[in-house]
Amino acid sequence: MALEAQEKVMDFMNNARQMMTEAVDRVKMPTPMRLRDLIRAIRAARTAADERAVVNKECSQIRNSFATEDTMWRCRNVAKLLYIHMLGYPAHFGQMECLKLIASSKFTDKRIGYLAAMLLLDEQQEVHLLINNCLKVDLNCPTQFVVGLALCTLGSIASIEMARDLAPEVEKLLKSSNAYIRKKAALCAFKIIRKVPELMEMFLPASRSLLSEKNHGVLITGIVLITEMSERSPDTLNHFKKVVPNLVRILKNLIMSGYSPEHDVNGISDPFLQIKILRLLRILGKDDSDTSETMNDILAQVATNTETSKNVGNAILYETVLSIMDIQSESGLRVLAVNILGRFLLNNDKNIRYVALNTLLKTVNIDANAVQRHRATVLDCLKDPDISIKRRAMELCFALTNTQNFKIMSKELISFLQAAEPEFKAQCSSAMVLSAERFAPNKRCHIDTLFDVLKTAGNYVRDDVVYNTIQLISAEMADLQPYVVHESWKAIRDTENCTEKQPLTQVSCWCIGEYGAFLLDGISVDGENLTVSEEEVILVYQKILDATHMSLVTKQYALVSVTKLSTRFPRATPKIEKIVSSFGSNVQIDLQQRGVEFKQLFDSFDHLRTALLEPMPPLERDSVMTHLDAAESDPIPSNDEGQEVNLLGDMCFTDSKVMADPLANVGNGQTNGHTVAGGGLFDLLDSQPSMDLGTNVIMDHNKTNNTLLDLLGNLDACPPSNESPSLNAENDLSNSLFGPSALGSTHLPSQNSMDLFNDSSPVVASSESMTVLSENGIKLIFEFCHGPAKDLELKITVKLVNNTEKDVSSFEFHVALPKSMQLMMPKINGGIVIGANEEKNINVITIKNPNAAVLRLRLRVSYRFQDISTPFNHQVEVNDFPAAMCSW
Repeated sequence: MALEAQEKVMDFMNNARQMMTEAVDRVKMPTPMRLRDLIRAIRAARTAADERAVVNKECSQIRNSFATEDTMWRCRNVAKLLYIHMLGYPAHFGQMECLKLIASSKFTDKRIGYLAAMLLLDEQQEVHLLINNCLKVDLNCPTQFVVGLALCTLGSIASIEMARDLAPEVEKLLKSSNAYIRKKAALCAFKIIRKVPELMEMFLPASRSLLSEKNHGVLITGIVLITEMSERSPDTLNHFKKVVPNLVRILKNLIMSGYSPEHDVNGISDPFLQIKILRLLRILGKDDSDTSETMNDILAQVATNTETSKNVGNAILYETVLSIMDIQSESGLRVLAVNILGRFLLNNDKNIRYVALNTLLKTVNIDANAVQRHRATVLDCLKDPDISIKRRAMELCFALTNTQNFKIMSKELISFLQAAEPEFKAQCSSAMVLSAERFAPNKRCHIDTLFDVLKTAGNYVRDDVVYNTIQLISAEMADLQPYVVHESWKAIRDTENCTEKQPLTQVSCWCIGEYGAFLLDGISVDGENLTVSEEEVILVYQKILDATHMSLVTKQYALVSVTKLSTRFPRATPKIEKIVSSFGSNVQIDLQQRGVEFKQLFDSFDHLRTALLEPMPPLERDSVMTHLDAAESDPIPSNDEGQEVNLLGDMCFTDSKVMADPLANVGNGQTNGHTVAGGGLFDLLDSQPSMDLGTNVIMDHNKTNNTLLDLLGNLDACPPSNESPSLNAENDLSNSLFGPSALGSTHLPSQNSMDLFNDSSPVVASSESMTVLSENGIKLIFEFCHGPAKDLELKITVKLVNNTEKDVSSFEFHVALPKSMQLMMPKINGGIVIGANEEKNINVITIKNPNAAVLRLRLRVSYRFQDISTPFNHQVEVNDFPAAMCSW
């Protein structure tokens, strides 16, 4: 007994000695800086270097405190570390201290520890796995606030493994009798489902019971959870369609209830809950007539009874409009929704006006006539100083344009184009061309609109406007060509404005070059007798060609045009020849080449000049060329018939257009009904830009390795012949530039040259194939066969294979290739549909490779599975074609 008493005394003395030592150490160790003092010190720093010095000093002291296991100031140090982390400085060395605070029994320590865990930890770090046991313990804690901290942290940093481990605990807490815990558990379940969607079934029974809650906080979190599950699974969506009457009842009670200080916001009872319910109703009622009918009355009641003088009411009305437009609502209800958006356009708040325009742009596809009633208000928005509102208003104006209102809308849009900022001019001018193409009531109105666009937009006009205008005049304006050429003359006779309106100058030069003979006829246009002399025209061309600020492309148009005028203006031919000759020593290589080659038309080949420079035949406009490089983020408007109209996309040409070189002559060939541009006498503007994506048909200029007018008459395109050199030169020139029938029977090409155009080489079939895409059970296979050897042509049969158990819908693919090649691909209206475990040939594409370049393609593929709303998108570049298929 004496021995035991002695041992107890010794233990007591040792403990007392240790406590005294720790107390002395604390006295010696300085008290760490408080958080508020650290914030003041950092804010007092005048430079970034001073701030870094303060932070580094404090981080050093915090490290020392962590190293000495100072538990007294750990909470304060971690709080300061969080502030340092928020400033962007590294704070990873405090991760383990977070776990120690979480394991503490003090609520203040747990609060800082869990907050630090949410900020400093994530699922990419292994340290967060150590927190799993602490969370499990705290989820079963009797203190509701500790459980709430654990649920918040789990929702923020849970990995897939952690979510699977702790999901049963969260599901149990959803059934808790404590409303605070149920609310936190519902939010945590929402985050877990986002992380691991297959855990959804576990929460279905508990989430449905949340709709009978009296507590608004629990009710709103329950609706958020149900909304997430409905969006992620069609089966769950069908399951929750049964609760639509309950949701309607809850929403009706909110509308009809009187003033409640607990939930009132500007006189409206719990607008946050109303908006969540409306959003869930929109999801449940989409594409379901019975469910939509159940909610029609309550939506009409919300739309008519909600106060619009406060922003809270506008938020509810906006959500109501979205719900009405998404479900299968009655026509009168849709009109009511559009009228609400019309009232939004009159609101002084810019955000509300922007939201209204954006929603109307989507709504115009559903009920265009209802949106047309607010056309005047939309046009007023074009004058808004806010650039975002102005852009959306412009897009909506084009979506509202149809045949009946085209003249009014085009007049307003031209006025807008005249005063608009430069960033609007290019987009608006291209959209005006497409709008005129679709809705102009007659040809005269169509061409006047195009000229107005060229005059108003100036140098901001895109190239597609120039090409479209030239093609239209050539192909469809034969009866208006005298009018067009006089309008062109009026556009360029004031050469001082030509520099500011070069696209207009290019179109005018092309028209005068082709149809300049009409200028000498003295015809009457709009009651004005116009008579133009040859000297006036040539003088204007001289000024354009001599202008220092005129672009190279404009001078190319002008030089080609004035050369053609040598056959239209016989008396001015010597002066034209002098102008052309002066370009033989131009500093611009392209203009110099044109000058030298065109000079030969007045010298060695003068007897061919009339035939070579005859007017171009009408350009074919029965193909489609679409550039898809730009991003497609904006909604696609539609016309009054509900058809989609991409008026503002980066579309070079509308339907029934194909790009043709406006400087080319009659050397355009045709293949399979598609006009292949290039190959003409004046096809000198060829370039090789980077790969462009196109769909249906992608055309480009044929690049030839031959000099256009070889002075020695030795063109590589024609094989050697036994005929005399002079005759060979003429035959080779005519045959290589125009084809065998361009010059009639006066100058017939040699037999060898004719063989180039009449090669009857058979098509070489091949069993070669290759898989170009294999993703998600979907395969895209190319099967090859060569075309005639003379054409350097390759035909590819595209086969689609579906190895999955689900149907594939909306399958679309686009093909791009280098500009030196030509692609012909039939257009497919709508997406391709292929059933489960099915394969079929979906298209045949033809590639011509006149330069025998290395074959490479780029594919853009998009498709959807039957039960998945999210599309799959792939982009593949194909370079490794079978060698036999690339032996051009």
